[in-house]
Amino acid sequence: MSTIMEYKCPKCGGSIEFNTEAQKLKCPYCDTEFDHDVLKIYDAELHESNEDNIDWQDDGRQWQEGEQDGLFTFVCNSCGGEIIKDENTGSTKCPFCDNPVILKGRFEGDLKPDFVIPFKLDKKTAKEKFKKHLTGKKLLPTVFKSENHIDEIKGIYVPFWLFDADVNAHLKYRGKKLRTWSDKNYNYTETRHYSIIRAGTVAFENVPVDGSSKLADDLMESIEPFDFSQAVDFQTSYLAGYMADKYDVSSEETKQRARKRIRLTTENLFRNTISGFNSVSSDGGNVNLTDGKVKYVLYPVWILNTTWNNENYIFAMNGQTGKFVGNLPMDKNAYWKWFGIYGSCGFAASMICALILHFLF
Repeated sequence: MSTIMEYKCPKCGGSIEFNTEAQKLKCPYCDTEFDHDVLKIYDAELHESNEDNIDWQDDGRQWQEGEQDGLFTFVCNSCGGEIIKDENTGSTKCPFCDNPVILKGRFEGDLKPDFVIPFKLDKKTAKEKFKKHLTGKKLLPTVFKSENHIDEIKGIYVPFWLFDADVNAHLKYRGKKLRTWSDKNYNYTETRHYSIIRAGTVAFENVPVDGSSKLADDLMESIEPFDFSQAVDFQTSYLAGYMADKYDVSSEETKQRARKRIRLTTENLFRNTISGFNSVSSDGGNVNLTDGKVKYVLYPVWILNTTWNNENYIFAMNGQTGKFVGNLPMDKNAYWKWFGIYGSCGFAASMICALILHFLF
């Protein structure tokens, strides 16, 4: 069985052919000539596997004798959440699903957190941020605007894995520039193709990945960033008056998500250095991670549970910065009222209606 070897032109992306007259590889589209050995090396570099064999260094600290005294775990019979609390807590509710939880026993096992960011904002601030979150939402059910429906507000330390890594990236893009002009007979368009290379190294520190399966990753990522410069060495005394979620997603299980976040950020960073083209598209390359390290930390989060129409809604506030997020229900009657007013005027008005609904909600 025969195999056809194909090389792409680094300048315009066309298929390169061997030119018998020049005795070199030549692009028939832009007439650029290449030495075979140089092109082969270049092509191999750009198409080598993106997989990396990074070995994340995890120095997970163990609990010292006596540090776990006074810590107990509470288990939710509904969602299975396991929460760490001090010995003064007799009963409580699950901050994730708002159901009662029961005392399981003295806390034991698992790694000791390396760091913790103490709470900077209190419950009063969380309530104020919740009210502000509801302001201006025309399609929000009226009953939802009353504070009476707030079932539970809990301050909880959420487990996060923080990843450090150095990145070596070599990325290729295709760029196009268009030039148009006219004379008395014709309109002309000139299209120029460019091969764009971006290469370099980037150092990442403290890339967070949620270590709790009970809180949605997108919810926790939405309240980022946390200022790690305010983190302190973990002491059990920081748990006084708060809960601490016990991680149930190991660092090993979160490494792939950390890789994805680091790769995507690197690609966006390099792409944003390109300007002056009518269009730019990715054309391969590689992003390799090295020198990986991982830390275990607790981040402060206020969790607010609300119930409406027998459905539970969870909101979260960054306990350090005050950033507040959470989905809201929609008043269907109000929706159809707005849609009916503008939809009856035709398709164009319906599009305007959709935009109005977007800004109302």
